Amino acid sequence: MENNQLRIIISGGGTGGHIFPAISIANAIREIRPDADILFAGAEGRMEMEKVPQAGYKIVGLPVAGFSRSLTPKNLIVVLKLMKSLIKAYRKVRNFKPHVVVGVGGYASGPIVKAAQRLNIPTLLQEQNSYAGVTNKLLAKKAKKICVAYEGMERYFPAEKIMLTGNPVRQDIENLTVTRTEGLAHFGIDPSKKVLLVLGGSLGARTLNQSLLGKLDVVKSNPDIVVIWQTGKLYYQTVKEELEKNPVENIRLFDFIRRMDLAYVAADAIISRAGAGTISELCLVAKPCILVPSPNVAEDHQTRNALALANKNAAIMVPDSKALEQLVNEAFALLNDESLQKTLSENIAKLALRNSAKVIAKEVLKLTNTNSK
Repeated sequence: MENNQLRIIISGGGTGGHIFPAISIANAIREIRPDADILFAGAEGRMEMEKVPQAGYKIVGLPVAGFSRSLTPKNLIVVLKLMKSLIKAYRKVRNFKPHVVVGVGGYASGPIVKAAQRLNIPTLLQEQNSYAGVTNKLLAKKAKKICVAYEGMERYFPAEKIMLTGNPVRQDIENLTVTRTEGLAHFGIDPSKKVLLVLGGSLGARTLNQSLLGKLDVVKSNPDIVVIWQTGKLYYQTVKEELEKNPVENIRLFDFIRRMDLAYVAADAIISRAGAGTISELCLVAKPCILVPSPNVAEDHQTRNALALANKNAAIMVPDSKALEQLVNEAFALLNDESLQKTLSENIAKLALRNSAKVIAKEVLKLTNTNSK
């Protein structure tokens, strides 16, 4: 290891919502400083251990795990894993000698950022959600800079450290170069049809899938509307079998949509969960959205994310508990209300923050005490 080489650790993971922004930040740092030696730190056995090497970066795994929200003996094992992780993190930081450490949230980011702070190495936190995560709140006091995606985050962090940057998103989504005509052709949809895009994430969202399955008669009776339906890998086979029993011509079914850029440009309206990364993409593509927050996330942060848009008339929110009854009817009503579509589209576009990865990368480099060019 060259002593004068710029060294950076990026820590965090557990979900795609933490991993993909972290990789985007790393890519942006590399664009500015191709000489940077970037090391990732994550949780053993989680998806970052696969996704980060695929993106071309080194990663070290820690035996850290998340606490259960209920009182359980398993939390004793979590404490032991945390202690082991802190020791391993301290050694890794001391040996790697980073100029700066970046924490992108999630329990996996805690040990490395904590170790860096104890060793007086500058740290930068990135908070994706409108409701700050526990790990970032605990680390905020000694962080040098905190990059956020929502206004009003001084409720959780020292105001003088906050910078509104937005969440990094995939480059093909931030700079859409494809046309609606190309999107419709890709999915085999007649240009005269309206398009509803349903997104449940890569694994899927049970409520969204059940909501559509329960209203197949409504979908079938509206042939002028085509539904592009991403079920997620967990639910694809079940939905496919139902559609084989009850065919609906105006549905395009996928377990996972690989060309999200084409799906976004084809859509007239979108149904989605309310994860921070997804919302950042939706703001950039500026399409009318119905958000159904997942109730199965820490501190119910997806509801807070969705409300941040709904309160500005930038999206419609349907609670998970009411989706089976309301969701499909709400979506079809939206597709038939051009005035409401226009209002939602204009308002969500105002919330878009562009070039987030590059803005954050520049803030990281400012903390390194090296020439950030």
